[in-house]
Amino acid sequence: MAVRVGAAAVVLGTTAAMVPGQASAAAHQASGTPSPYAFADGALRVQGARSTGDAALLKPGEAYRSSLPGNGKVNYRLDLDATSDAYVSVTAAPAPGSTVSVIDGIKVTVQDAEGNTCSDDTTRFGAARSPHPVAAWGMREISPNRPLCTKPGAYYLSVERVDPKGEGSSPDAWDLELVAMTEPRTAGTEATGSPEVWNSATPQPLQGDARHRKGGAGFTGATPLGQGVWRDDIRPGQTLFYAVPVDWGQQISVTADLGSSETGATGYTSDALHLTLYNPARGDVADVGVGYNGGQRSGSLPPLPPVGHANRYSATSQVSAMRFAGSYYLVAHLSQDVADTFGDGPFKMTLRVTVSGEPRSGPEYAGESVPEGVFEVTDEDREAAAEGVAAGRDTAMRALAVGGIGTGSALLVGLGVWSLVARRRTVA
Repeated sequence: MAVRVGAAAVVLGTTAAMVPGQASAAAHQASGTPSPYAFADGALRVQGARSTGDAALLKPGEAYRSSLPGNGKVNYRLDLDATSDAYVSVTAAPAPGSTVSVIDGIKVTVQDAEGNTCSDDTTRFGAARSPHPVAAWGMREISPNRPLCTKPGAYYLSVERVDPKGEGSSPDAWDLELVAMTEPRTAGTEATGSPEVWNSATPQPLQGDARHRKGGAGFTGATPLGQGVWRDDIRPGQTLFYAVPVDWGQQISVTADLGSSETGATGYTSDALHLTLYNPARGDVADVGVGYNGGQRSGSLPPLPPVGHANRYSATSQVSAMRFAGSYYLVAHLSQDVADTFGDGPFKMTLRVTVSGEPRSGPEYAGESVPEGVFEVTDEDREAAAEGVAAGRDTAMRALAVGGIGTGSALLVGLGVWSLVARRRTVA
């Protein structure tokens, strides 16, 4: 039996506390099988339209759940002003058991009402051909460097598969999660040129003993991480999500280690462990693939610049994506093919996360982002990264999540909630 307190569930006789977005994946994690993608709690159902004339409206700050058929585009509408930058992230989650080709993936395009292309982005599954949640983003930017797509009015987001008829691709429909965000204009005059020179030397991986931190099953359920050495167990076919707060002026560097196999089997899986970094708007920043032969292997994300508003004017996509502060997402996927040679695992994964540089003041915005606070780092975010529990939780829920309360204490919490409810009913 569970007593639900706000968004958290206290399970009597255990020390577990559900992180938002992870509840739907809990049963799979308990059974030892890879979890499916955990969609945002309360995501609104929306139908993608074949014609832009029928496109449903996506409101900034809302999360939506939709579906992508095996062939053809689906369209959605955005109603935008003439001052804010707008971003839309699309996460595609193929169903368990589906197959993909090497170049398959999703393409996301934003156009204005006159058919001008504002942006397009493509994300592919890669050489491992292992289906897993992948995200691509679209944007409408107000910039003197971009004369098109500056008018207020209707804009259209289209989503399509890259290679639906490719060798090895199954025609199954894919689930989609769509999230739109807006970033206000700056109050003052900001630089419109490329960012200043930054240290692009390959950083040394962080050393030290690893602490265990269990990854989430989706963006909204991503487990907070701070600087440190973190260990987790990952199974073939599984995708784990983590969120790292990175403030203005700070640089993030990450190295992923995959431990040696316990079976002693020999063989090789290309791109066995795939690690991707997404920015706070869930835009793809950089990635690295680690091949696996049964022995310990390691790979690092390429050097990335400090977070800066002027990064958006760079012609290099990795620099341009480091354009705002907030939670940067680390998404780790272990290819399902690893199981064919080395067994079902779990395999030991270590993430060495470095966040260097002192936080700086960001740009002075002329309004609020939607959702509010998405492009900033707060003290709560830093505390959550230290504790590994989503910001906004009360002390009791945090203690339960990190295992600081035993079974008996959890039972007392549950009984206390029941007593409070019973007293309120009696008074009523």
